[in-house]
Amino acid sequence: MREFSLPSLADDGVSGGLAEIVYQNAEREGDRPVYARKVGTAWRDVTARQFRDEVTSVAKGLIADGVQQGDRVALLSRSRYEWALLDFAILAVGAVTVPIYATSSVEQIRWILSDSGATTLIVETAELAATVESVRSDLPTLKRVWTIDDGAVDAIGALGADSSDDEVTARRSATPTSATATIIYTSGTTGNPKGCVLTHSNFYAEIDNGIGVLPQLFRGEKGVEPSTLLFLPTAHVFGRMVHFAVARAAARTAFTPDIAEVSGDLQTFRPTFILSVPHVLEKVYNRAQQKAASEGKGRVFAIAAKTAAQYSKSLDAGRTPLPLRVKHAVFDKLVYAKLRAALGGRLRHVISGGSALGERLSHFYRGIGVQIFEGYGLTETTAAATVNSPERVKLGTVGQPLPGHSVRIADDGEIQVRGPIVFGEYWNAKEATSEALRDGWFNTGDLGELDSDGYLRITGRKKEMLVTMGGKNVAPANIEDRVRAHPLISNCLVVGDGRPFIAALITLDPEGFAQWKTDRKRPADTEIADLVEDAELLATVQEAVDRGNRAVSRAESVRKFRVLPTDFTIAGGHVTPSLKLRRAAISKDFAAEIEALYAK
Repeated sequence: MREFSLPSLADDGVSGGLAEIVYQNAEREGDRPVYARKVGTAWRDVTARQFRDEVTSVAKGLIADGVQQGDRVALLSRSRYEWALLDFAILAVGAVTVPIYATSSVEQIRWILSDSGATTLIVETAELAATVESVRSDLPTLKRVWTIDDGAVDAIGALGADSSDDEVTARRSATPTSATATIIYTSGTTGNPKGCVLTHSNFYAEIDNGIGVLPQLFRGEKGVEPSTLLFLPTAHVFGRMVHFAVARAAARTAFTPDIAEVSGDLQTFRPTFILSVPHVLEKVYNRAQQKAASEGKGRVFAIAAKTAAQYSKSLDAGRTPLPLRVKHAVFDKLVYAKLRAALGGRLRHVISGGSALGERLSHFYRGIGVQIFEGYGLTETTAAATVNSPERVKLGTVGQPLPGHSVRIADDGEIQVRGPIVFGEYWNAKEATSEALRDGWFNTGDLGELDSDGYLRITGRKKEMLVTMGGKNVAPANIEDRVRAHPLISNCLVVGDGRPFIAALITLDPEGFAQWKTDRKRPADTEIADLVEDAELLATVQEAVDRGNRAVSRAESVRKFRVLPTDFTIAGGHVTPSLKLRRAAISKDFAAEIEALYAK
Protein backbone atom coordinates (compact mmCIF):
# COMPACT_ATOMS: atom_id res chain seq x y z
CA MET A 1 0.00 0.00 0.00
CA ARG A 2 1.64 3.23 -1.20
CA GLU A 3 0.96 6.53 0.60
CA PHE A 4 2.15 10.11 0.00
CA SER A 5 1.58 13.52 1.60
CA LEU A 6 2.93 17.08 1.59
CA PRO A 7 3.01 19.69 4.41
CA SER A 8 0.13 22.17 4.59
CA LEU A 9 0.37 25.68 3.13
CA ALA A 10 -2.93 26.86 4.64
CA ASP A 11 -3.42 29.59 7.24
CA ASP A 12 -3.97 27.76 10.54
CA GLY A 13 -5.32 30.93 12.16
CA VAL A 14 -8.39 31.33 9.93
CA SER A 15 -11.66 31.98 11.78
CA GLY A 16 -15.24 32.68 10.87
CA GLY A 17 -17.21 31.59 7.85
CA LEU A 18 -16.51 32.02 4.15
CA ALA A 19 -18.49 35.28 4.06
CA GLU A 20 -15.62 36.88 5.97
CA ILE A 21 -13.72 36.85 2.69
CA VAL A 22 -16.10 39.50 1.31
CA TYR A 23 -15.73 41.79 4.32
CA GLN A 24 -11.95 41.37 4.57
CA ASN A 25 -11.54 42.28 0.89
CA ALA A 26 -13.65 45.41 1.33
CA GLU A 27 -11.66 46.48 4.37
CA ARG A 28 -8.25 45.84 2.83
CA GLU A 29 -8.80 46.98 -0.77
CA GLY A 30 -12.26 48.46 -1.07
CA ASP A 31 -11.69 49.99 -4.50
CA ARG A 32 -10.23 46.85 -6.04
CA PRO A 33 -12.40 45.33 -8.83
CA VAL A 34 -13.34 41.81 -7.73
CA TYR A 35 -16.17 41.08 -10.17
CA ALA A 36 -17.20 42.15 -13.65
CA ARG A 37 -20.80 42.17 -14.89
CA LYS A 38 -21.64 42.03 -18.55
CA VAL A 39 -23.80 44.96 -19.64
CA GLY A 40 -24.61 44.63 -23.32
CA THR A 41 -21.25 43.78 -24.84
CA ALA A 42 -19.18 45.63 -22.23
CA TRP A 43 -17.93 44.54 -18.81
CA ARG A 44 -18.67 46.72 -15.78
CA ASP A 45 -16.45 46.29 -12.72
CA VAL A 46 -17.78 45.75 -9.21
CA THR A 47 -15.39 46.79 -6.43
CA ALA A 48 -14.83 44.90 -3.21
CA ARG A 49 -16.70 47.59 -1.27
CA GLN A 50 -19.65 47.58 -3.66
CA PHE A 51 -19.90 43.79 -3.49
CA ARG A 52 -19.79 43.83 0.30
CA ASP A 53 -22.63 46.34 0.41
CA GLU A 54 -24.74 44.23 -1.96
CA VAL A 55 -24.08 41.08 0.09
CA THR A 56 -25.06 42.91 3.28
CA SER A 57 -28.27 44.20 1.69
CA VAL A 58 -29.39 40.74 0.58
CA ALA A 59 -28.31 39.21 3.90
CA LYS A 60 -30.47 41.69 5.82
CA GLY A 61 -33.39 40.82 3.58
CA LEU A 62 -32.96 37.10 4.19
CA ILE A 63 -32.95 37.70 7.94
CA ALA A 64 -36.06 39.88 7.65
CA ASP A 65 -37.73 37.09 5.68
CA GLY A 66 -37.16 34.66 8.51
CA VAL A 67 -34.10 32.71 7.37
CA GLN A 68 -32.45 31.24 10.48
CA GLN A 69 -28.92 30.01 11.10
CA GLY A 70 -28.60 26.48 9.77
CA ASP A 71 -31.61 26.82 7.44
CA ARG A 72 -31.08 25.35 4.00
CA VAL A 73 -31.48 27.87 1.19
CA ALA A 74 -31.43 26.36 -2.30
CA LEU A 75 -30.03 28.06 -5.43
CA LEU A 76 -31.39 26.77 -8.75
CA SER A 77 -29.55 28.74 -11.40
CA ARG A 78 -26.79 28.82 -13.98
CA SER A 79 -23.46 30.44 -13.13
CA ARG A 80 -23.94 34.20 -13.02
CA TYR A 81 -23.05 37.24 -10.89
CA GLU A 82 -26.22 36.93 -8.83
CA TRP A 83 -25.26 33.35 -7.93
CA ALA A 84 -22.08 34.59 -6.23
CA LEU A 85 -23.92 37.44 -4.52
CA LEU A 86 -26.71 35.23 -3.18
CA ASP A 87 -24.32 32.48 -2.10
CA PHE A 88 -22.23 34.84 0.02
CA ALA A 89 -25.38 36.46 1.46
CA ILE A 90 -26.73 33.05 2.49
CA LEU A 91 -23.42 32.21 4.15
CA ALA A 92 -23.29 35.62 5.83
CA VAL A 93 -26.47 34.88 7.78
CA GLY A 94 -25.21 31.48 8.89
CA ALA A 95 -27.52 29.55 6.57
CA VAL A 96 -26.56 26.62 4.32
CA THR A 97 -26.48 26.93 0.54
CA VAL A 98 -27.92 24.00 -1.41
CA PRO A 99 -26.94 24.41 -5.08
CA ILE A 100 -29.03 22.74 -7.80
CA TYR A 101 -28.06 22.49 -11.45
CA ALA A 102 -30.31 24.50 -13.76
CA THR A 103 -30.38 21.44 -16.05
CA SER A 104 -31.78 19.15 -13.33
CA SER A 105 -34.91 17.15 -14.02
CA VAL A 106 -38.15 17.77 -12.13
CA GLU A 107 -37.56 14.62 -10.10
CA GLN A 108 -34.00 15.64 -9.20
CA ILE A 109 -35.18 19.09 -8.12
CA ARG A 110 -37.98 17.58 -6.02
CA TRP A 111 -35.59 15.11 -4.41
CA ILE A 112 -32.93 17.67 -3.47
CA LEU A 113 -35.41 20.19 -2.08
CA SER A 114 -37.23 17.48 -0.13
CA ASP A 115 -34.14 15.65 1.16
CA SER A 116 -32.35 18.84 2.22
CA GLY A 117 -35.46 20.30 3.85
CA ALA A 118 -34.86 23.64 2.12
CA THR A 119 -36.99 26.45 3.54
CA THR A 120 -36.17 29.01 0.83
CA LEU A 121 -35.50 28.56 -2.87
CA ILE A 122 -34.05 31.10 -5.30
CA VAL A 123 -34.45 30.15 -8.96
CA GLU A 124 -33.09 31.84 -12.06
CA THR A 125 -36.11 31.98 -14.36
CA ALA A 126 -39.90 31.98 -14.31
CA GLU A 127 -39.79 28.67 -16.16
CA LEU A 128 -37.80 27.07 -13.34
CA ALA A 129 -40.17 28.59 -10.81
CA ALA A 130 -43.09 26.97 -12.64
CA THR A 131 -41.25 23.64 -12.56
CA VAL A 132 -40.93 23.90 -8.78
CA GLU A 133 -44.59 24.85 -8.42
CA SER A 134 -45.54 21.61 -10.18
CA VAL A 135 -44.10 19.64 -7.24
CA ARG A 136 -44.68 22.22 -4.48
CA SER A 137 -47.19 19.96 -2.72
CA ASP A 138 -44.35 17.47 -2.10
CA LEU A 139 -42.20 20.10 -0.37
CA PRO A 140 -43.71 20.87 3.05
CA THR A 141 -40.62 22.69 4.37
CA LEU A 142 -40.41 25.13 1.43
CA LYS A 143 -41.82 28.49 2.52
CA ARG A 144 -40.62 30.94 -0.12
CA VAL A 145 -39.56 30.91 -3.79
CA TRP A 146 -37.75 33.89 -5.32
CA THR A 147 -36.93 34.39 -9.02
CA ILE A 148 -33.70 36.15 -10.05
CA ASP A 149 -35.02 37.28 -13.43
CA ASP A 150 -38.06 38.78 -11.68
CA GLY A 151 -35.91 40.99 -9.47
CA ALA A 152 -35.25 38.66 -6.54
CA VAL A 153 -32.07 40.46 -5.46
CA ASP A 154 -33.75 43.85 -5.19
CA ALA A 155 -36.90 42.38 -3.64
CA ILE A 156 -34.97 40.52 -0.95
CA GLY A 157 -32.86 43.60 -0.27
CA ALA A 158 -35.99 45.74 0.11
CA LEU A 159 -37.25 43.50 2.93
CA GLY A 160 -34.24 44.39 5.05
CA ALA A 161 -33.88 48.03 4.02
CA ASP A 162 -34.79 49.29 7.49
CA SER A 163 -32.70 46.72 9.34
CA SER A 164 -29.29 47.41 10.87
CA ASP A 165 -26.07 46.02 9.45
CA ASP A 166 -25.37 44.87 13.00
CA GLU A 167 -27.78 41.98 12.51
CA VAL A 168 -25.61 40.59 9.74
CA THR A 169 -22.45 41.20 11.79
CA ALA A 170 -23.96 39.24 14.68
CA ARG A 171 -24.82 36.31 12.40
CA ARG A 172 -21.34 36.30 10.90
CA SER A 173 -19.73 36.38 14.34
CA ALA A 174 -21.84 33.40 15.40
CA THR A 175 -20.71 31.27 12.42
CA PRO A 176 -17.64 29.15 13.23
CA THR A 177 -15.47 27.54 10.56
CA SER A 178 -16.76 24.17 11.73
CA ALA A 179 -20.33 25.05 10.71
CA THR A 180 -21.91 23.54 7.61
CA ALA A 181 -21.51 25.88 4.64
CA THR A 182 -23.21 23.86 1.94
CA ILE A 183 -24.83 20.58 1.01
CA ILE A 184 -23.79 19.71 -2.53
CA TYR A 185 -25.65 16.84 -4.08
CA THR A 186 -23.41 14.60 -6.15
CA SER A 187 -24.71 14.34 -9.67
CA GLY A 188 -24.34 10.58 -9.47
CA THR A 189 -24.30 8.10 -12.31
CA THR A 190 -26.92 5.91 -10.64
CA GLY A 191 -29.79 6.46 -8.19
CA ASN A 192 -30.73 9.63 -6.32
CA PRO A 193 -27.95 12.13 -5.65
CA LYS A 194 -26.36 12.07 -2.18
CA GLY A 195 -25.88 15.33 -0.30
CA CYS A 196 -22.25 15.98 0.68
CA VAL A 197 -22.08 18.08 3.83
CA LEU A 198 -19.14 20.48 3.51
CA THR A 199 -18.06 22.95 6.19
CA HIS A 200 -16.48 26.39 5.96
CA SER A 201 -13.23 24.81 7.19
CA ASN A 202 -13.34 22.20 4.39
CA PHE A 203 -13.31 25.02 1.85
CA TYR A 204 -10.66 27.07 3.67
CA ALA A 205 -8.33 24.05 3.70
CA GLU A 206 -8.98 23.55 -0.01
CA ILE A 207 -8.64 27.13 -1.25
CA ASP A 208 -5.75 28.24 0.97
CA ASN A 209 -3.65 25.24 0.00
CA GLY A 210 -4.78 25.62 -3.62
CA ILE A 211 -3.69 29.27 -3.72
CA GLY A 212 -0.39 28.25 -2.13
CA VAL A 213 0.22 25.63 -4.83
CA LEU A 214 -0.92 27.83 -7.74
CA PRO A 215 -0.03 31.43 -6.78
CA GLN A 216 0.61 32.37 -10.42
CA LEU A 217 -3.07 31.82 -11.15
CA PHE A 218 -4.75 33.34 -8.12
CA ARG A 219 -2.24 36.02 -7.14
CA GLY A 220 -1.08 36.79 -10.65
CA GLU A 221 2.36 37.14 -12.15
CA LYS A 222 4.54 40.24 -12.43
CA GLY A 223 2.59 43.03 -14.10
CA VAL A 224 -0.50 40.83 -14.66
CA GLU A 225 -3.69 41.23 -12.64
CA PRO A 226 -5.31 37.78 -12.23
CA SER A 227 -8.80 37.20 -13.58
CA THR A 228 -11.00 34.29 -14.52
CA LEU A 229 -14.12 33.63 -16.57
CA LEU A 230 -16.33 31.01 -14.92
CA PHE A 231 -18.52 29.10 -17.34
CA LEU A 232 -18.69 25.72 -15.63
CA PRO A 233 -21.57 25.36 -13.15
CA THR A 234 -20.99 26.96 -9.75
CA ALA A 235 -23.52 24.38 -8.56
CA HIS A 236 -20.66 21.88 -8.99
CA VAL A 237 -17.98 21.72 -6.31
CA PHE A 238 -15.23 22.41 -8.87
CA GLY A 239 -16.67 25.73 -10.02
CA ARG A 240 -17.71 26.66 -6.47
CA MET A 241 -14.25 26.00 -5.07
CA VAL A 242 -12.49 28.06 -7.72
CA HIS A 243 -14.95 30.90 -7.18
CA PHE A 244 -14.17 30.92 -3.44
CA ALA A 245 -10.43 30.75 -4.18
CA VAL A 246 -10.57 33.69 -6.59
CA ALA A 247 -12.57 35.67 -4.03
CA ARG A 248 -10.07 34.75 -1.31
CA ALA A 249 -7.25 36.05 -3.50
CA ALA A 250 -9.28 39.20 -4.35
CA ALA A 251 -8.86 38.49 -8.06
CA ARG A 252 -11.40 39.53 -10.70
CA THR A 253 -14.21 37.16 -11.71
CA ALA A 254 -16.77 37.19 -14.51
CA PHE A 255 -19.44 34.64 -15.39
CA THR A 256 -20.77 33.20 -18.63
CA PRO A 257 -24.12 31.46 -18.04
CA ASP A 258 -24.50 30.30 -21.65
CA ILE A 259 -21.80 27.97 -22.93
CA ALA A 260 -22.52 29.21 -26.45
CA GLU A 261 -21.18 32.64 -25.46
CA VAL A 262 -17.89 31.44 -23.99
CA SER A 263 -15.85 32.05 -27.15
CA GLY A 264 -16.99 35.67 -27.43
CA ASP A 265 -16.65 36.35 -23.71
CA LEU A 266 -13.10 34.98 -23.67
CA GLN A 267 -12.14 37.54 -26.29
CA THR A 268 -13.83 40.51 -24.58
CA PHE A 269 -13.12 39.75 -20.91
CA ARG A 270 -9.67 38.29 -21.62
CA PRO A 271 -9.07 36.21 -18.47
CA THR A 272 -5.62 35.12 -17.37
CA PHE A 273 -6.84 31.66 -16.34
CA ILE A 274 -9.93 29.49 -16.56
CA LEU A 275 -11.14 26.17 -15.23
CA SER A 276 -12.34 23.53 -17.63
CA VAL A 277 -13.00 19.86 -18.15
CA PRO A 278 -11.08 17.72 -20.68
CA HIS A 279 -14.10 17.43 -22.96
CA VAL A 280 -14.09 21.21 -23.55
CA LEU A 281 -10.33 21.30 -24.15
CA GLU A 282 -10.60 18.43 -26.61
CA LYS A 283 -13.29 20.30 -28.54
CA VAL A 284 -11.24 23.53 -28.65
CA TYR A 285 -8.38 21.56 -30.22
CA ASN A 286 -10.71 19.75 -32.63
CA ARG A 287 -12.36 23.01 -33.75
CA ALA A 288 -8.97 24.55 -34.49
CA GLN A 289 -7.96 21.44 -36.42
CA GLN A 290 -11.19 21.48 -38.43
CA LYS A 291 -10.93 25.20 -39.16
CA ALA A 292 -7.39 24.74 -40.47
CA ALA A 293 -8.53 21.84 -42.66
CA SER A 294 -11.44 23.85 -44.09
CA GLU A 295 -8.99 26.63 -45.04
CA GLY A 296 -6.62 24.21 -46.73
CA LYS A 297 -4.09 24.47 -43.90
CA GLY A 298 -4.62 21.06 -42.35
CA ARG A 299 -1.06 19.88 -42.99
CA VAL A 300 0.41 23.08 -41.53
CA PHE A 301 -1.71 22.67 -38.40
CA ALA A 302 -0.66 19.03 -38.03
CA ILE A 303 3.03 19.96 -38.19
CA ALA A 304 2.47 22.88 -35.81
CA ALA A 305 0.66 20.64 -33.31
CA LYS A 306 3.46 18.06 -33.48
CA THR A 307 6.05 20.80 -32.98
CA ALA A 308 4.18 22.16 -29.95
CA ALA A 309 4.17 18.72 -28.34
CA GLN A 310 7.86 18.18 -29.10
CA TYR A 311 8.71 21.58 -27.64
CA SER A 312 6.75 20.80 -24.46
CA LYS A 313 8.47 17.44 -24.05
CA SER A 314 11.86 19.10 -24.49
CA LEU A 315 11.04 21.34 -21.50
CA ASP A 316 10.63 18.22 -19.37
CA ALA A 317 13.91 16.88 -20.69
CA GLY A 318 15.65 20.13 -19.72
CA ARG A 319 17.07 20.79 -23.19
CA THR A 320 15.48 22.25 -26.30
CA PRO A 321 17.61 21.82 -29.46
CA LEU A 322 18.18 24.97 -31.51
CA PRO A 323 16.35 23.67 -34.64
CA LEU A 324 13.28 22.92 -32.51
CA ARG A 325 13.43 26.38 -30.90
CA VAL A 326 13.55 28.01 -34.32
CA LYS A 327 10.71 25.86 -35.67
CA HIS A 328 8.63 26.60 -32.57
CA ALA A 329 9.24 30.34 -32.92
CA VAL A 330 8.04 30.28 -36.54
CA PHE A 331 4.85 28.42 -35.65
CA ASP A 332 4.31 30.72 -32.68
CA LYS A 333 3.80 33.59 -35.12
CA LEU A 334 1.92 31.60 -37.75
CA VAL A 335 -0.34 29.42 -35.58
CA TYR A 336 0.04 29.57 -31.80
CA ALA A 337 -0.49 33.33 -31.48
CA LYS A 338 -3.81 33.01 -33.34
CA LEU A 339 -4.91 30.19 -31.04
CA ARG A 340 -4.07 32.27 -27.97
CA ALA A 341 -5.89 35.25 -29.47
CA ALA A 342 -9.01 33.11 -29.86
CA LEU A 343 -8.77 32.44 -26.12
CA GLY A 344 -8.56 36.14 -25.32
CA GLY A 345 -4.85 36.75 -25.75
CA ARG A 346 -4.00 36.82 -22.03
CA LEU A 347 -4.89 33.25 -21.09
CA ARG A 348 -1.83 31.39 -19.81
CA HIS A 349 -3.21 28.83 -17.37
CA VAL A 350 -6.06 26.32 -17.20
CA ILE A 351 -7.14 24.15 -14.27
CA SER A 352 -8.55 20.92 -15.68
CA GLY A 353 -10.55 18.36 -13.74
CA GLY A 354 -13.38 15.87 -14.07
CA SER A 355 -11.41 13.23 -15.94
CA ALA A 356 -7.94 12.69 -17.36
CA LEU A 357 -6.90 14.99 -20.21
CA GLY A 358 -4.03 12.85 -21.44
CA GLU A 359 -0.45 13.68 -22.32
CA ARG A 360 -1.13 14.46 -25.99
CA LEU A 361 -3.29 17.51 -25.35
CA SER A 362 -1.37 18.52 -22.22
CA HIS A 363 1.82 18.80 -24.27
CA PHE A 364 0.02 20.54 -27.15
CA TYR A 365 -1.42 23.29 -24.95
CA ARG A 366 1.82 23.87 -23.07
CA GLY A 367 3.60 23.99 -26.40
CA ILE A 368 1.39 26.84 -27.61
CA GLY A 369 1.87 28.78 -24.38
CA VAL A 370 -1.11 27.71 -22.26
CA GLN A 371 -0.15 25.63 -19.22
CA ILE A 372 -2.78 23.14 -18.06
CA PHE A 373 -2.74 21.99 -14.47
CA GLU A 374 -4.58 18.72 -14.10
CA GLY A 375 -6.05 17.79 -10.77
CA TYR A 376 -8.26 15.12 -9.27
CA GLY A 377 -10.96 15.19 -6.65
CA LEU A 378 -14.62 14.70 -5.86
CA THR A 379 -17.42 16.56 -4.13
CA GLU A 380 -16.49 14.61 -1.01
CA THR A 381 -12.97 16.09 -1.08
CA THR A 382 -14.19 19.68 -1.61
CA ALA A 383 -12.88 19.45 -5.20
CA ALA A 384 -9.13 18.92 -5.71
CA ALA A 385 -7.39 16.22 -3.66
CA THR A 386 -4.36 16.27 -5.96
CA VAL A 387 -3.00 18.85 -8.39
CA ASN A 388 0.00 19.59 -10.58
CA SER A 389 1.85 22.78 -9.68
CA PRO A 390 4.10 25.02 -11.80
CA GLU A 391 7.19 23.94 -9.86
CA ARG A 392 6.22 20.26 -9.70
CA VAL A 393 4.37 19.38 -12.88
CA LYS A 394 4.33 15.92 -14.41
CA LEU A 395 2.16 15.82 -17.51
CA GLY A 396 -0.01 12.76 -17.87
CA THR A 397 -0.70 12.65 -14.13
CA VAL A 398 -3.21 14.50 -11.93
CA GLY A 399 -0.42 15.70 -9.66
CA GLN A 400 0.59 15.24 -6.06
CA PRO A 401 -1.70 15.39 -3.01
CA LEU A 402 -2.90 18.84 -2.02
CA PRO A 403 -0.56 20.11 0.73
CA GLY A 404 -1.71 19.06 4.18
CA HIS A 405 -3.41 15.92 2.86
CA SER A 406 -2.57 12.28 2.27
CA VAL A 407 -3.38 10.02 -0.64
CA ARG A 408 -2.83 6.28 -0.66
CA ILE A 409 -3.62 3.32 -2.87
CA ALA A 410 -5.41 0.42 -1.19
CA ASP A 411 -4.47 -3.18 -1.89
CA ASP A 412 -7.25 -3.45 -4.48
CA GLY A 413 -6.06 -0.29 -6.27
CA GLU A 414 -8.68 2.10 -4.84
CA ILE A 415 -7.62 5.71 -4.22
CA GLN A 416 -8.12 6.86 -0.62
CA VAL A 417 -7.83 10.41 0.73
CA ARG A 418 -7.37 11.79 4.25
CA GLY A 419 -7.20 15.37 5.52
CA PRO A 420 -9.23 18.51 6.32
CA ILE A 421 -10.77 18.74 2.83
CA VAL A 422 -12.60 15.43 3.31
CA PHE A 423 -16.33 15.82 4.01
CA GLY A 424 -17.85 14.68 7.29
CA GLU A 425 -21.04 12.97 6.19
CA TYR A 426 -23.73 12.46 3.59
CA TRP A 427 -26.93 14.25 4.53
CA ASN A 428 -29.55 11.81 5.85
CA ALA A 429 -27.45 8.81 4.77
CA LYS A 430 -25.59 7.18 7.66
CA GLU A 431 -25.04 3.87 5.91
CA ALA A 432 -23.53 5.51 2.83
CA THR A 433 -21.34 7.65 5.10
CA SER A 434 -19.98 4.63 6.97
CA GLU A 435 -19.18 2.91 3.67
CA ALA A 436 -17.32 5.93 2.31
CA LEU A 437 -15.41 6.93 5.44
CA ARG A 438 -13.32 4.34 7.27
CA ASP A 439 -10.63 5.01 9.87
CA GLY A 440 -10.32 8.62 8.74
CA TRP A 441 -9.86 7.71 5.07
CA PHE A 442 -12.33 8.48 2.30
CA ASN A 443 -12.78 5.65 -0.20
CA THR A 444 -13.11 7.42 -3.54
CA GLY A 445 -14.28 4.49 -5.65
CA ASP A 446 -11.65 5.41 -8.24
CA LEU A 447 -8.64 3.31 -9.15
CA GLY A 448 -5.15 4.72 -9.48
CA GLU A 449 -1.40 4.44 -9.15
CA LEU A 450 1.07 6.55 -7.13
CA ASP A 451 4.61 6.78 -8.47
CA SER A 452 7.67 7.12 -6.28
CA ASP A 453 7.38 10.92 -6.29
CA GLY A 454 3.74 10.87 -5.17
CA TYR A 455 2.16 11.70 -8.54
CA LEU A 456 -1.22 10.09 -9.08
CA ARG A 457 -2.50 8.47 -12.26
CA ILE A 458 -6.16 7.55 -12.59
CA THR A 459 -6.62 4.10 -14.09
CA GLY A 460 -10.37 3.61 -13.82
CA ARG A 461 -13.52 3.61 -11.75
CA LYS A 462 -13.93 0.72 -9.32
CA LYS A 463 -17.66 0.35 -9.89
CA GLU A 464 -17.30 0.81 -13.64
CA MET A 465 -14.71 -1.91 -14.10
CA LEU A 466 -15.93 -4.39 -16.71
CA VAL A 467 -15.21 -8.10 -16.45
CA THR A 468 -15.54 -9.99 -19.73
CA MET A 469 -16.80 -13.54 -20.05
CA GLY A 470 -13.16 -14.62 -20.22
CA GLY A 471 -12.44 -12.97 -16.86
CA LYS A 472 -10.47 -9.98 -18.21
CA ASN A 473 -10.79 -6.76 -16.15
CA VAL A 474 -11.27 -3.71 -18.38
CA ALA A 475 -11.20 -0.02 -17.33
CA PRO A 476 -13.47 1.72 -19.90
CA ALA A 477 -11.90 5.18 -19.54
CA ASN A 478 -8.60 3.99 -21.00
CA ILE A 479 -10.22 3.51 -24.40
CA GLU A 480 -13.07 6.03 -24.18
CA ASP A 481 -10.84 9.06 -23.57
CA ARG A 482 -8.73 8.30 -26.64
CA VAL A 483 -11.69 7.61 -28.92
CA ARG A 484 -13.33 10.90 -27.89
CA ALA A 485 -10.19 12.80 -28.88
CA HIS A 486 -11.10 12.31 -32.56
CA PRO A 487 -12.84 15.44 -33.99
CA LEU A 488 -15.75 13.40 -35.34
CA ILE A 489 -16.56 11.77 -31.99
CA SER A 490 -18.65 13.29 -29.23
CA ASN A 491 -19.02 10.39 -26.80
CA CYS A 492 -17.96 6.78 -26.46
CA LEU A 493 -19.38 4.23 -24.02
CA VAL A 494 -17.51 0.96 -23.74
CA VAL A 495 -19.59 -2.12 -22.87
CA GLY A 496 -18.80 -5.80 -22.38
CA ASP A 497 -19.44 -6.75 -18.76
CA GLY A 498 -20.08 -10.51 -18.80
CA ARG A 499 -19.82 -10.55 -22.58
CA PRO A 500 -17.42 -12.43 -24.86
CA PHE A 501 -15.66 -9.25 -26.04
CA ILE A 502 -15.52 -5.48 -25.61
CA ALA A 503 -17.75 -3.25 -27.77
CA ALA A 504 -18.80 0.40 -27.80
CA LEU A 505 -21.67 2.79 -28.41
CA ILE A 506 -20.47 5.93 -30.19
CA THR A 507 -22.08 9.31 -30.80
CA LEU A 508 -20.92 11.99 -33.23
CA ASP A 509 -20.03 15.63 -32.66
CA PRO A 510 -22.36 17.90 -34.70
CA GLU A 511 -19.60 20.27 -35.83
CA GLY A 512 -17.23 17.42 -36.54
CA PHE A 513 -19.97 15.71 -38.56
CA ALA A 514 -20.62 18.92 -40.51
CA GLN A 515 -16.93 19.17 -41.41
CA TRP A 516 -16.84 15.49 -42.35
CA LYS A 517 -19.76 16.02 -44.77
CA THR A 518 -18.01 18.99 -46.34
CA ASP A 519 -14.77 17.07 -46.77
CA ARG A 520 -16.61 14.11 -48.35
CA LYS A 521 -18.87 16.35 -50.44
CA ARG A 522 -22.02 14.96 -48.84
CA PRO A 523 -25.28 16.99 -48.96
CA ALA A 524 -25.37 19.62 -46.23
CA ASP A 525 -28.84 18.54 -45.08
CA THR A 526 -27.75 14.94 -44.46
CA GLU A 527 -28.47 13.88 -40.87
CA ILE A 528 -26.40 11.56 -38.70
CA ALA A 529 -29.31 9.13 -38.67
CA ASP A 530 -29.03 8.85 -42.46
CA LEU A 531 -25.42 7.63 -42.29
CA VAL A 532 -25.12 5.37 -39.23
CA GLU A 533 -24.53 2.43 -41.59
CA ASP A 534 -22.50 4.39 -44.18
CA ALA A 535 -19.26 2.56 -44.99
CA GLU A 536 -17.17 5.72 -45.38
CA LEU A 537 -18.41 7.20 -42.11
CA LEU A 538 -17.85 3.92 -40.28
CA ALA A 539 -14.32 3.79 -41.66
CA THR A 540 -13.61 7.20 -40.13
CA VAL A 541 -15.06 6.11 -36.79
CA GLN A 542 -12.93 2.97 -37.01
CA GLU A 543 -9.86 5.22 -37.13
CA ALA A 544 -10.88 6.70 -33.78
CA VAL A 545 -11.52 3.24 -32.34
CA ASP A 546 -8.15 2.02 -33.60
CA ARG A 547 -6.51 4.93 -31.79
CA GLY A 548 -8.16 3.83 -28.56
CA ASN A 549 -7.28 0.19 -29.10
CA ARG A 550 -3.60 1.01 -29.46
CA ALA A 551 -3.53 1.96 -25.77
CA VAL A 552 -4.80 -1.39 -24.48
CA SER A 553 -4.25 -5.12 -24.85
CA ARG A 554 -6.04 -7.26 -27.42
CA ALA A 555 -8.43 -8.61 -24.79
CA GLU A 556 -9.37 -5.03 -23.78
CA SER A 557 -9.79 -3.67 -27.31
CA VAL A 558 -13.10 -2.70 -28.89
CA ARG A 559 -14.03 -5.38 -31.43
CA LYS A 560 -17.34 -3.90 -32.59
CA PHE A 561 -19.07 -0.54 -32.30
CA ARG A 562 -22.38 1.02 -33.13
CA VAL A 563 -22.92 4.66 -34.16
CA LEU A 564 -26.03 6.14 -32.56
CA PRO A 565 -28.19 8.71 -34.37
CA THR A 566 -28.38 10.95 -31.27
CA ASP A 567 -25.87 12.13 -28.69
CA PHE A 568 -25.83 11.48 -24.96
CA THR A 569 -27.04 14.66 -23.25
CA ILE A 570 -27.74 16.10 -19.81
CA ALA A 571 -31.37 16.72 -20.79
CA GLY A 572 -31.73 13.12 -21.90
CA GLY A 573 -30.49 11.88 -18.55
CA HIS A 574 -27.42 10.20 -20.04
CA VAL A 575 -24.75 12.71 -18.95
CA THR A 576 -24.21 14.37 -15.57
CA PRO A 577 -23.82 18.18 -15.35
CA SER A 578 -20.07 17.60 -14.95
CA LEU A 579 -20.14 15.68 -18.28
CA LYS A 580 -19.69 12.18 -16.91
CA LEU A 581 -21.58 9.38 -18.64
CA ARG A 582 -24.45 7.79 -16.72
CA ARG A 583 -23.61 4.22 -17.66
CA ALA A 584 -26.62 2.57 -16.08
CA ALA A 585 -29.08 4.93 -17.76
CA ILE A 586 -27.41 4.56 -21.17
CA SER A 587 -27.24 0.77 -20.87
CA LYS A 588 -30.94 0.67 -20.04
CA ASP A 589 -32.13 3.08 -22.74
CA PHE A 590 -29.91 1.57 -25.44
CA ALA A 591 -30.24 -2.07 -24.39
CA ALA A 592 -31.42 -3.09 -27.86
CA GLU A 593 -28.40 -1.48 -29.52
CA ILE A 594 -26.06 -3.22 -27.09
CA GLU A 595 -27.72 -6.58 -27.72
CA ALA A 596 -27.33 -6.02 -31.45
CA LEU A 597 -23.56 -5.72 -30.98
CA TYR A 598 -23.47 -9.27 -29.66
CA ALA A 599 -26.01 -10.83 -32.02
CA LYS A 600 -24.57 -13.75 -33.97
